[in-house]
Amino acid sequence: MAEVDIAPNFGAELKDGFKPVNAWVANGIAWLDDVQQFYRERSVIEKEYSQKLSALAKKYFEKKAKKSSTLSVGDTPTVTPGSLESASMTTWTVQLTTLEQRAAEHERFSVQLVNSLAQPLQNLAERYEQLRKQHAEYAAKLEKERDSAYGDLRKTKGKYDSVCQEVESRRKKIESSFDHGKTKAQNQYQQQQSDMRNMKVGRNPHMKLWATTLTCRQSTYLIAINVTNKQKERYYHEYVPELLDSLQSVSEAKTATLNKLWSTAAGLETETLQRSLQLLGHLSGEIPRNNPVLDSMMFVRHNASQWQDPLDFAFEPSPVWLDDDVMASDPSSKTFLMNILSKSKSSVGELRRECEGKRKEVEGAKRVRQAIREGRDKRDELEVVRSQLRQQEMLHEAERKMITAEVEVSTITAAVGDVTVGARNHAMRNETFRLPTNCDLCGDRIWGLSAKGLICNDCGYTCHLKCELKVPADCPGELNKDQKKAMKTERQASAQASAASPTDGSNGINGRPSISGSGGGSQRSGAPGLQRSDTMGSMNTLSSGYAASAHRSVSGTTVATMRDNGDGPKINTSSARQHRIAAPAPTSPFRGNGDDDDDDEPQAGGRMLYAYQANSDGELSIGEGQTFTLLEPDDGSGWIKIKPNTIGSSAGLVPASYADLSTVRSPTTHSSNNRPISSAFSASAVSLAGSDSAGSVKKKVGPAVAPRRGAKKAVKQVEGLYTYSAQGPGEANMEAGEKMVLVSPDQGDGWVEVQARAGKGVVPASWVKDV
Repeated sequence: MAEVDIAPNFGAELKDGFKPVNAWVANGIAWLDDVQQFYRERSVIEKEYSQKLSALAKKYFEKKAKKSSTLSVGDTPTVTPGSLESASMTTWTVQLTTLEQRAAEHERFSVQLVNSLAQPLQNLAERYEQLRKQHAEYAAKLEKERDSAYGDLRKTKGKYDSVCQEVESRRKKIESSFDHGKTKAQNQYQQQQSDMRNMKVGRNPHMKLWATTLTCRQSTYLIAINVTNKQKERYYHEYVPELLDSLQSVSEAKTATLNKLWSTAAGLETETLQRSLQLLGHLSGEIPRNNPVLDSMMFVRHNASQWQDPLDFAFEPSPVWLDDDVMASDPSSKTFLMNILSKSKSSVGELRRECEGKRKEVEGAKRVRQAIREGRDKRDELEVVRSQLRQQEMLHEAERKMITAEVEVSTITAAVGDVTVGARNHAMRNETFRLPTNCDLCGDRIWGLSAKGLICNDCGYTCHLKCELKVPADCPGELNKDQKKAMKTERQASAQASAASPTDGSNGINGRPSISGSGGGSQRSGAPGLQRSDTMGSMNTLSSGYAASAHRSVSGTTVATMRDNGDGPKINTSSARQHRIAAPAPTSPFRGNGDDDDDDEPQAGGRMLYAYQANSDGELSIGEGQTFTLLEPDDGSGWIKIKPNTIGSSAGLVPASYADLSTVRSPTTHSSNNRPISSAFSASAVSLAGSDSAGSVKKKVGPAVAPRRGAKKAVKQVEGLYTYSAQGPGEANMEAGEKMVLVSPDQGDGWVEVQARAGKGVVPASWVKDV
């Protein structure tokens, strides 16, 4: 207990402070109820905790009984373990048993909290409250006696004042009496006062009576004052201080008793914890006996069996196409193999160095783990294991790539030799084409998400991503712009010639017209039917030519470019509208690839495959087979603007899928500037024509028409969110905050057509907002 220099004394220091002292002591006694309620609630918690621990131990004992065999020797052991458990299961049993014993300790502690603490505190509070009430009753009695003495004094004072008033009244009557003279009356009055003070009787019998009464009252009043003052002094200096000291003793005794109970509580909890520590100490001694190797040893002994490597995979011919396991060695196949071999050979060395570096990192992580287990390193083993696993994953990925490259090299070399000798590979890089561009290998438009393909840095060779491995290794080296354009024209002409379809339908399969292809192994005009040795090239023809062109003719998918000026959000311009049936976008006669932007472009024309009847303003009615001049190419909407080659005819819109643009050219076209025509349209035209070659006399019916853009509607304005600079023909410059007229909304290609201050053109749809 803390020592104090001067012990406080309520009676000496607080004087008339019974009410605050009594209230303070009452609050302290009432607080004992909070303390005992605390121990009762703590007892409930300990009991609940004990029950939960017991239930938890029981639950996991049951789970252990079900899984013990599986966890010890696996699901399908070759040797039955019987009742034998692994070292981990034995240690786990000790864990659960310890938990049950600790639950019993908490149950015991819960009972002790009530019997040894809560109940004694409740009894203590009741006894001290009774004692405090006795002090309060005694204090009330003292206060009542004090107030009674004060009341008696006031009554005595009243009687004394009353007698004085009567004497005064007698005096006035005597003075006003005519029986005596004034002088004689005054002498008699003075004598009467003297007699009154000395308690003597005067001559006048009436005066004598009142004087005596007055003197008695005065004496009584003086005596009452002295008695009351003495009682007051004893009340404030003896009675109340003694009562306050007694209350102080009660409060201090209450605190001392509470300290004893608290000490008991601490002792009970300490004993409980000590017994729990003994249980945990036993458990801690059992855990090191669980050697990790023991579990592995038991599992191995109960699961050892005979095992053989699975058989290697072998070539299995397709059930619908007989073939053998001999690798094709025709020119197109060698080109394909040469490209694979070239890529694999160039990557083997780098992959080997990468694998060696990753392997060293993994070995270093293993050494760190071993040092941690031996106590020589204080790092977190979990983080080291996570790092090691990450490095092993990267090593595995590198090794897979290396093995793949090595096997590809060995397989191709064993089959056709080193075909990369003397090859001049193109320096290809990924490219997103902003302008309509055709593949130099297959002649098809480079479609796909944002028109992504490949371009050679040296000679400008362009191709699809899927055509990369079919491109011959015949790069002429670095060319200037004019040489690239000439080479482009030559390659496109060659590609179109390779993709051209027969017109008589005699060389097709089963008497049908042949289908133009896009791969290097496409079937040429007059080529023989498919043989087993032609599997690779012919299947490429079917998949890349027919499927691609047919899909694009009816899919309704619109693909445009993706740009990012750096001033605004990235322009995502790939979108597919399922409700639209759009024809494929034709090769623009006004734009080739990025090298032809500065040339004067010739005007192109064509002829109608089907008759079309105008259905709304701006459209044109035209007959089947009629030739026309192309005024505006398809912008992705599936419509083109033409003018028939007849006198007095007017221009208008017709569906792009109703026209063939590859049949007629303007006389002003220069042979040196001819643009290659997309094979997609050639294939579409041949396919459509072939569908009518069966001799049917019915009138041709055109394909479904895509909804036309630019229908008349109310003028709508948009506001530019960012400043945009035109990147090519047909686009418009736009300032941030500029108000523009919306000519045509976004049709799914990510662009809108507007009338801006700089002129009419398209801008990214995500760069404007409605006004």
